[in-house]
Amino acid sequence: MWSFLDKIPYSILIMFSIIMILLPFKPMPHFVEKLIMLKNGTLKKPIDIFDLFYHSAPLILLIIKTLRDYSNK
Repeated sequence: MWSFLDKIPYSILIMFSIIMILLPFKPMPHFVEKLIMLKNGTLKKPIDIFDLFYHSAPLILLIIKTLRDYSNK
C-alpha cells in the first residue's frame, strides 16, 4: 500500500516539506498561521482545515516514511 512512498527519495521529500511549510513567505506562512489558529481554537472553517492539511501533507509523508524505514530494520 505504501510502496509509492518508498520510491520517493528523502532529499526531495525534505525539500518539499520545508517549502510547503514556509509558503507563502510573507506576511506569515500558512502552516504557522493555521497552527496558531488551532492553538487558539479558531480553526473552524473547512478551508482553514484543508489549508493546514495541505501545507502539512509532505511533512506527514516524511514522518511516515521515516517511521516505516526505521521499523523495518
